[in-house]
Amino acid sequence: MTSILQSDTAPKPATPTLLERGNSLLDRVRRKADEGLLYLGGLSDLAVQTVQQFIRGPIDRAIVIAQFDQIGVRSLSIVAITSLFIGMVLALQTAYSLSDFGGSLFIGKVVSLSLIRELAPVLMALMVGGRVGAGIAAELGTMKVTEQIDALRALATNPVRKLVVPRVLATTIMMPLLTTLACFIGILGGLIIAVGSLHLSSNFYIRSVIETVKYNDLASGIGKTFFFGFAIGLIACHNGLSTTGGADGVGRSTTATVVTASITVLIMDFFLTKLFLFLF
Repeated sequence: MTSILQSDTAPKPATPTLLERGNSLLDRVRRKADEGLLYLGGLSDLAVQTVQQFIRGPIDRAIVIAQFDQIGVRSLSIVAITSLFIGMVLALQTAYSLSDFGGSLFIGKVVSLSLIRELAPVLMALMVGGRVGAGIAAELGTMKVTEQIDALRALATNPVRKLVVPRVLATTIMMPLLTTLACFIGILGGLIIAVGSLHLSSNFYIRSVIETVKYNDLASGIGKTFFFGFAIGLIACHNGLSTTGGADGVGRSTTATVVTASITVLIMDFFLTKLFLFLF
């Protein structure tokens, strides 16, 4: 009986008040904001160092060519499959959605403009960026946790010049080339649907594409991919070089790279679209 009374009269832990919960929430928000600002600062510093090392002198050509192969050539399959079916689906959706208004006549215009101005640059940046960004972050992260980067510094080798510049340069150059290829393959996919399913002539489809696409459309769509490639390579290298915590840290860096690069591409796409619409 005494133990029951003692348990009933024991002091209960005080529940946090509304003010305390608000303060803890503000602390978490402030901490996240500080971490975000530190991340942006480190990213900006790495960008400046990358540009400086690129300007100072020639880069090892063998390393750059190897990155071209890793980032560009080995991404051709995913670019071809993705863009082909995007063009085919876009043609089908256009014909279905605009069937009451003679939508089959506008397939070439809709497919070409949608792919060149928006879909091909963004989707290729997301697909290729996820593959390339994860690979770069995992590679550099593994080098970081196994102290290979410290060994480079001990040998008087600049890690930014040796590791970052070739990868960022390769992503910046290969993204426009892959996007251009994706535009051609996507338009070809629309042609397959237009001829095979909608019974349009190939001459009519190709002529409508040529009459619709202008130089400013190509400049707007392809021009954005230079910025996308630079951002993807920079984010992947920064996350890889800042990896800590062994194998678990490499996994976290890889995941953070894919998420951050994808969000960055979508945000940059909005502002770059407004910029190119203003310029052209």
